[in-house]
Amino acid sequence: MKIFTIVLAMLVAVAFVGGAMAVPSGKTVEFEGGGHGKVVFDGKAHADKGNKCNDCHPKLFQMKKGTTKMTMADMNTGKNCGACHDGTKAFKTSDEANCGKCHKK
Repeated sequence: MKIFTIVLAMLVAVAFVGGAMAVPSGKTVEFEGGGHGKVVFDGKAHADKGNKCNDCHPKLFQMKKGTTKMTMADMNTGKNCGACHDGTKAFKTSDEANCGKCHKK
């Protein structure tokens, strides 16, 4: 019984560490920005605002990069990043003054 408890504790620890380390501190994930410069997602910046991985995964995005097709048109109608970046919870995706916050040349 003691071995079962230890193994179960290790599995739970690995599951939580894996989720927390999806975008490790100081690291970013980059996406093709459709000709407007790469889009840089900084997990730490989002975590610093109080967001958790499961706020977006898997509701808005799958965990595997490249499985969610994203367009600005979709975001501007509240899909993908636009679910939060609507001008109320976070800066608005449709405001051209905000382009450089995500798109990096």
